[in-house]
Formats: sequence, C-alpha cells, structure tokens
Amino acid sequence: MSGERPGLYEMLDDRFRTGRCMNGDDALEVLYTGCRWAEGPIYVPAWRQVIWSDIPNDRMLRWDEETGAVSVFRRGAGHTNGNTLDREGRLITCEQGNRRVTRTEHDGTVTVLADRWQGKRLNSPNDAAVKSDGSIWFSDPDFGITSDYEGYRAESEIEANNVYRIDPGTGEVRLVADCFEAPNGLVFSADERRLFVSDTRAGRIRVFDVQDDGTLSDGKVFAEARPGARFDNLRFDDGGRLWAAAMDDGVHCYDPDGTLIGRLDVPEAVANISWGGAKRNRLFITAETSLYSVVMGVTGTHPTGPGRRPWLEPAPR
Repeated sequence: MSGERPGLYEMLDDRFRTGRCMNGDDALEVLYTGCRWAEGPIYVPAWRQVIWSDIPNDRMLRWDEETGAVSVFRRGAGHTNGNTLDREGRLITCEQGNRRVTRTEHDGTVTVLADRWQGKRLNSPNDAAVKSDGSIWFSDPDFGITSDYEGYRAESEIEANNVYRIDPGTGEVRLVADCFEAPNGLVFSADERRLFVSDTRAGRIRVFDVQDDGTLSDGKVFAEARPGARFDNLRFDDGGRLWAAAMDDGVHCYDPDGTLIGRLDVPEAVANISWGGAKRNRLFITAETSLYSVVMGVTGTHPTGPGRRPWLEPAPR
C-alpha cells in the first residue's frame, strides 16, 4: 500500500508498518520555538535534558524533561553545530565558529580535542560520532567559513572537506575519508563495522567498511536523495533501520538494504535528529526554528556504541 499517509507518517513500503515504525504518537510535540537555525540535539540521560545548538544566535540551549523548561546552556558558544556524548557521558561538541572539536568535562571546563590537521586549521567541524574504543570521528565541511551567518567567513587552509578520526590515546587527528563535496552527518552501524556519512551537496549517503586499524574502505552509495531533499545527520534504530534528517523532505527511514520505506512529515526543514528518553524511543528533531519530539514504536541505538554504560542511565523517576 505504498503512499498511505496517516498524518505524521508516510508509508512508502509495507516494512515501515510491519516494523512498528508507525506505532507511536500521531503528531509532533513542539518543545521550543524561537531559534534562527536549530541543530545538534543530544539527550543526556544523567541530566534528563536535551542539549542543542542555535547556530546563528551563537548559543546552546537545553530542554528539561521533567519541567519542560528551556534555558541557555552556553552563550558565545563558538557557533556550535553537532553534539554527542563520549563513553564517560561528557559532551562532545563541533564548534563551527571556533573551527574545533571540544569536550565539556564533568566540572564544566572545555577541552579542545582537535582544531588542526597537519598544522592547518580545520574548516568548521559539523558532526561527530564516538566509537566504543573511545575514538572520535567527525566531519569537517566548509559551512561555517563560507559566510558570517553560521561562523566566520574565511578561506579554507585545507582546501578540502573531509572526515577525520581522533585517536583516543594519542589525540592524533587522522584523515580517514576525503571523497566528499560536503560531509555532514555520520553514524556507526551497531556492530561498528560500517560508517555511514551523508554528503549534503552531493545529495547522497555513503557507507564505508571500517577496518581494524581505524581506516576506511572506499565508500559506496547507500541512498540518493529524493528531489527537494538534502541529507544532514543520521541515526539508527535497534532494528537496523537508518533514519536521516532530510531537510525539506522531513525525516527519512531506510531499510538495511537501502530502500526508503517511510518518512515523517515535519513542518520545517529538518536539520538533525537524536534518540532519547528513558526507553530511547523518543525522537528529538531540530528543524529550522524549533525543537520537536515524537514518541515512537521503535527504539534508537545509543550514540556511544555497543555496551552498557551505567553512568549514562536515566535517573530514577
């Protein structure tokens, strides 16, 4: 019954229904509106909060799950974009304006993890993924240096848009993939044997095999964008389906074989998505001016890879 569309959900393949992807809220919940361009939501279980970026306003915001209150987490934040957590529950942030990747320590201090590659300043780190070995992988397009809107206009010192890996032991920044027009969202498969990367300007999602030494194989095309869509960040659910922020085309859901099986219709252009909540079945969506959520019938995987992390479990209710 391709094309069936009960409100929020658009089913393009029957696997979207049989996989419980439509067994959730019937409508989006608006948690906040008033951003200029919202990105980078991450649910922090220990805090029961969502942290996200309002890039042009140069601030990070937080939404409290218990009270629904929204407040400023950090102002003058370096035009932050993507956020994730490391294995110790610390916030990893891509700062477009400061052209660096940072870690917020438990005491609130900020540690710079990467700001250069081979002595050259990074372009504008966009999104990051943490592997279970503690390595941090990040995309570095030029979005933050093409104008003063989301960063500071500047010439690229690297003259390319790449993906890098930060070694957990030495802190070395290593180039792992350089075949993109504008790499953006990235996420590991559940077994960490594959890395999926969206290439926004090329309108596709690529997938790479991850080797034991931390290098990548040549990437293959996993999905091509539909007309009017551009891919931003990516997330997996525990059924192996890939969910993609697809800008003006809402949120896409792909079967493991690469088939687009359904989508969520969102009233604004979707920049980023992230799983959270006590059961990790609440999808948080940043789209243009707003933070939305929807409780789903599927459960998302954890952003820091396989294995239990008791210090990241939600506080008792």
